[in-house]
Amino acid sequence: MSGAHGRRPGAGSRRAFDGQESGAGREFGKAYGNEFGKAYGKEFGNEFDAVPPKPDGPPADRTAPRRDRTDLGTEITASLVVFLVALPLCIGVAVASGVPAELGIISGVIGGLVVGAARGSTLQVSGPAAGLAALVAETVMEFGVAMLGVIVLFSGILQIVLGLVKLGRMFQAISLAVVQGMLAGIGLPLMFSQLYPMSDAKAPGTPLQNMAGVPGLIADTVTDPQALVAAGLGLVTIVLSFLWKRVPGPVRKVPAALVAVGIGIAVASLPGVGVKTLQVGDLAASVDVPGPEQLSGLASAGVITAILTFTVIASAESLFTAAAVDRMHSGPRTRYNTELVAQGAGNTIAGLLGALPITAVVARSSANVQAGAKTRLSRTLHGLWLLAFALLLPQVLALIPISVLAGVLVHSGWKLFAPDEFPKMWRQDRGEFAVMTLTTLVITVTALLEGVLFGLAAGVVLAALRMSRTVVRQHIEDDTAKVVMAGNATFLRLPKLIDALEGAAASGKPRIRLDLLGVTHLDHACRSQVEEFVAQQRGAGVRVELLMPDLSGVPAAAERSGDVPEDPAGVWDYATVGSAAVGGTGGRIPPGPGPDAEWFYLDTRPLGPSGP
Repeated sequence: MSGAHGRRPGAGSRRAFDGQESGAGREFGKAYGNEFGKAYGKEFGNEFDAVPPKPDGPPADRTAPRRDRTDLGTEITASLVVFLVALPLCIGVAVASGVPAELGIISGVIGGLVVGAARGSTLQVSGPAAGLAALVAETVMEFGVAMLGVIVLFSGILQIVLGLVKLGRMFQAISLAVVQGMLAGIGLPLMFSQLYPMSDAKAPGTPLQNMAGVPGLIADTVTDPQALVAAGLGLVTIVLSFLWKRVPGPVRKVPAALVAVGIGIAVASLPGVGVKTLQVGDLAASVDVPGPEQLSGLASAGVITAILTFTVIASAESLFTAAAVDRMHSGPRTRYNTELVAQGAGNTIAGLLGALPITAVVARSSANVQAGAKTRLSRTLHGLWLLAFALLLPQVLALIPISVLAGVLVHSGWKLFAPDEFPKMWRQDRGEFAVMTLTTLVITVTALLEGVLFGLAAGVVLAALRMSRTVVRQHIEDDTAKVVMAGNATFLRLPKLIDALEGAAASGKPRIRLDLLGVTHLDHACRSQVEEFVAQQRGAGVRVELLMPDLSGVPAAAERSGDVPEDPAGVWDYATVGSAAVGGTGGRIPPGPGPDAEWFYLDTRPLGPSGP
């Protein structure tokens, strides 16, 4: 068999699809990383370097430090920069989480010494993250600080299991709209919750209560001189955080948060200034190993839910950060499953010590990259500097105003919220915009886990609707009412199909032609509707012509428009002969939009005793 008759059905389209898929995959990889970079802040860098091709032979350890190329001085300098960025963030996240500041330092140390020494990623830096502050605060309010260690401990164990069973890349399959909505849903409540400590006041409670209480907070602040000073320090911190990248010269290398802390300490030490400062205890005394009483709390459904929530959110944030950080440098790429195991190990130890949960953090990671780090040494050393500072200079922490740390977290919340992403998403994709916005709103109104689950469900629904996109047209031509359908015909598009069929029937024409050549998938619901319509119209004396490319969908008694080749394997989706008859006229029907759809079947069976 030659020409069109000799081609294997679908072979040409399959080759074309494979080629298109590989090209699209490369482009998707770029866009995927860039979108994560945007989600976490443009200021962190958006350089993209392709992963080098795999060499012949056994795979090399792509995350192993290249000692022969490492400048030890650069690594030490980078570690000090990361330390200066991490110190105020560790303390601020702890305060925002409602736990002692020392616990934030302990988690930062573990993020450096434990996770930093692991081989999953090279330049990504981990520690307590602002994105989990609201979740930790809710957990502490509900279960107490003592139960936090148990929840973090078992979250870490679950992360290790997920990494060992190779589910690390599973998180890359989450819709970017859900990711951005999750980040915005974390950032928005964080901003409003920190407005209160920024004025030395206590937040009312839930995100909605915090938002509603802002007018009263402003009124109270302007009438209280001490609160006004605290709020001024917080505002200075926010302004510095936004404008610091415009500062020229080497001064810009000093983190804005550290400069704000220095200003805050100086102002707080002035006579007559009574702003609130950190209450710092002994680092070793802050360690609270979970005991039998805390472990018995695992029988609580609320604790189990909290463990699952921490696992999902901490894992997602770490691996999303990995995708963003990998686009900032041309070094070794992250090994996702190994990194998830490393994050789990860090959280397991943090839980055993009763500390805060750990995730990868973009602010510290970007500082590490921009400081010139090339190996894991810099992020490991930053944990050592945190430990040394907490042991040797704990009295310095007691001088830091709380309002300054709150200002740092307001800025972090704004970056997570990323308001410029909403109009951008609106212009790019209205459906994704809806998923992103709904995810943010549900997280804000309910809780983080509920919002993420809702966003995932909304993303799946949107994908299903788009996969089932169908074109249905109905028009009149001479004595024939025509219905043309193309795309995926599923139950989701059944109302549109029914409207078109009813319109054809209501036309009163003696002939109806149903052209389904462009249909790539016809589910049971739509197939049943078509068959029922054909039977009803035949019974009414109307001649029905049914054009279908799918062999399995043709009634046994249908007339074939020509010789059809055998399909012994039963795997063909479409017939492959090039000409066909319409009502016995021998006319040719152009191919439909389906892959290699060059054939059709014409149902011209008698309509009953009276004939057509």
